[in-house]
Amino acid sequence: MSAQRVVLRKVTREDVGRIKVWLKDEDVSENWFGRYSYGEPAHLGYHPEHMENAPDSEWQAIFKNPEHRFLSIYTHNLEHIGEIHVAIEESLGDGQISILIGRKDLWHHGYGTTATEAALELAFNEWGLYRIWTDVPEYNTAAIGMFEHLNFTHEGTLRKSRPHEGARFDSVVMGILLDEYLNKNKA
Repeated sequence: MSAQRVVLRKVTREDVGRIKVWLKDEDVSENWFGRYSYGEPAHLGYHPEHMENAPDSEWQAIFKNPEHRFLSIYTHNLEHIGEIHVAIEESLGDGQISILIGRKDLWHHGYGTTATEAALELAFNEWGLYRIWTDVPEYNTAAIGMFEHLNFTHEGTLRKSRPHEGARFDSVVMGILLDEYLNKNKA
C-alpha cells in the first residue's frame, strides 16, 4: 500500500489521553516499549497517565525539553494516530527515535514509514543531528523491515533485553548517519 501523508504536530493533552488509552492494548504496548516490572505500560520520557492532567509547569518541562522531542502524528485529515519521540544526546549529535502508531486499524498502511521520514527530515535538517538510531524488539519484524526500508543499518544486538509474553527477547539496534540519509534522498 502506498505511504500516507502525515503531519507532525506539538503534543496536546488530548493526544496524551489517547496515548494512555492506546497503551492499554497489549499489542500496542508490547510493540512500543512493553510493560514496567509492576505491570503498567511503559512509555519513555513521560507517563501518559500522569501527564494528561499535570500542572502546566510540569507539562512545559517535559514537552519543551530540547533533549526529548515529542511530536504527535496526525493523518492528512488531522486525525491523531500516534507519536514520535527522539531522545537527543547533543554531545554526540545523535538521537534515539521511537515511533508509535496507536491506531491498530492503521498498522501496515505506510503511516509509520511516512512519519519516520518526516522525523528524519527534522532530525537531520533542522535539529542538526549526525546519527539517528533505534532499538526494536526482534519480534517486531514489521518495524525492523520499515527501518531497513528507510536505509537504517543493523548496528548490534542487545541480548535478551526485552521481556515479552513470559520470555526474554533480543533487541535489534539500527542506525542511519547523515550522509546515508542524504545519499538515499538523492537517489
